[in-house]
Amino acid sequence: CSNVGANTVTLTVTDNNGNVSTCDATVTVQETIAPVAICQPVTIQLDASGNASITAADIDGGSTDNCGIASITASKTSFDCSNVGANTVTLTVTDNNGNVSTCDATVTVEDNIAPTAICQPVTVQLDATGNATLTAAQVDNGSSDNCGIASIAINTTSFNCSNVGANTVTLTVTDNNGNVSTCDATVTVQDN
Repeated sequence: CSNVGANTVTLTVTDNNGNVSTCDATVTVQETIAPVAICQPVTIQLDASGNASITAADIDGGSTDNCGIASITASKTSFDCSNVGANTVTLTVTDNNGNVSTCDATVTVEDNIAPTAICQPVTVQLDATGNATLTAAQVDNGSSDNCGIASIAINTTSFNCSNVGANTVTLTVTDNNGNVSTCDATVTVQDN
């Protein structure tokens, strides 16, 4: 491998009587064998801001070359909430003599961070029929998630005379990737 390129080789010819002549020849050594690109799958987790990254080394499964590897690069290294699930990333392996090979790796992006459920106390008034209703939005106090909230719900939405006073209501916050958090709010029912 160290002789790739032009090399000067001297040919020495000696006849039967000991007379000698020489000439030089240029021997050009070529290395045209592409590297062997080997990929491996990887699973990564989104962080609290909804981002994750990899390096080419993360998806390299032991690529090799007969004369050494100059560089490995990945077609995509940054991921966000829009990439949750399986992603195909191409690994490009370039050897020391410019030969290139590629392979595809599956990068699985996961969002395992539960949303932050934030509740607030609520006071509701019974109406003339002795009933009151409550929505999840009234109990929610700015719940958030790194990849967005899919739904919020409460376990009790209707109140009547039997609920006058303090009641505990659970708010359930589900993010876009199925992670769930809950918090409890005090709902005070008044009959005025």
